[in-house]
Amino acid sequence: MDKARLAAVKTVYAVETEGAYANVALAQILRSEKLSDLDRRFCTEIVYGTVKTGASLDWKISKYINREVDAKTRAVLRVGMYQIFFMDRVPNSAAVNESVEIAKKFCGIGASKFVNGVLRSAVRNPHESDFPADDLALNTFHPVWLVELFVEEFGAETAKKICAANNVEPPICLRVNFLKTTRAEILAELQKIGADARESKIAPEGIICRNLGALDKFKPLKSGACQVQDESSMLAAHILNPRENEFIIDCCAAPGGKTTHIAELMKNRGRIIAADIFPAKIEHIRQNAARLGIKIIEPVLIDAREIGSKFPAQADKVLVDAPCSGLGVIRRKADIRWKKTPAEIAELPNLQREILQSASQAVKTGGALVYSTCTIIRRENEDTVENFLAANKNFQLVETRKLLPHVDGTDGFFIAKMIREK
Repeated sequence: MDKARLAAVKTVYAVETEGAYANVALAQILRSEKLSDLDRRFCTEIVYGTVKTGASLDWKISKYINREVDAKTRAVLRVGMYQIFFMDRVPNSAAVNESVEIAKKFCGIGASKFVNGVLRSAVRNPHESDFPADDLALNTFHPVWLVELFVEEFGAETAKKICAANNVEPPICLRVNFLKTTRAEILAELQKIGADARESKIAPEGIICRNLGALDKFKPLKSGACQVQDESSMLAAHILNPRENEFIIDCCAAPGGKTTHIAELMKNRGRIIAADIFPAKIEHIRQNAARLGIKIIEPVLIDAREIGSKFPAQADKVLVDAPCSGLGVIRRKADIRWKKTPAEIAELPNLQREILQSASQAVKTGGALVYSTCTIIRRENEDTVENFLAANKNFQLVETRKLLPHVDGTDGFFIAKMIREK
């Protein structure tokens, strides 16, 4: 039996039945299974592809069955169907036969016969489940409500481009830690292992990589010479523009990517409060800072809505990387498009405004307040900033940046910088 495919089925099953995030569930499964590097990559491709295609894949499955199936059988069918319809290099015979063997072990003999019949029917009649040509949601693996939101925000043509960009495999982006090394040295290390790497045109510390292989085996990452972070996210610290010996607050800091970047730009001199509401995430910030050799970060367990009262008018600069829908990073997170709901997104702007309002009270006169998100929709970005400015006349907007995956080739990101004038 193919261990990589079985691991993929177990992961897909965990994502559905336990509500686990695909990357977390996959990491746990891979740690428990002894797979070769090739099998790990194959398993990863199947898991992320199966989870990404989500309801669109289930729509295809529905064309070949006429009854409800249990969660284990559905996981086997999803993994098998994904290989048949979306992995051209996998022979259909292998997809079917291995799925049947997995079903025997994972679900039972009766289920294996059912899986065999369904998958063979799909192979014989592939066009039975062709998506309607004009159905953007099905063809681009997005929920209908999300496609409608993109159309409302950007218009139909741009919505198509955004949905397409969300399905492009993103590169790995590395942020070089200038406290320890240079970009040229990291590029040389990447060249040694055969990675396709180039300098970022957006961030001076950034490197764009493909074919990097297992991240946990790349020594400069383990030693803290670099950090995984998208180019768009690196912009937040540059727009904040931290200086040596300043006092800076990062209100929603975990896991510490932007916080540590700020510290590196400060040359490890000054003071940074890294706030978060979850104890486990506070520990993650500590670990990241230690790995990168950073001494000036003080992790603090606090609700970001209390920052202003805790540090009134004390900070030179404050970063609010707000909790958001994450609709700018769909290409990186296979399951986010299916986990988010319209109701959840509708609630976020209130929380974002509360955090921004509190954070603003911690800014000194003449200091800077930067608001950022990894989403692309107006209600969480421009509207939030405009509402804040309308209620706080002592702040002046000085810069905004909005990056879109289909335009900039980065994660979707929004950044606004404001100055406290009095």
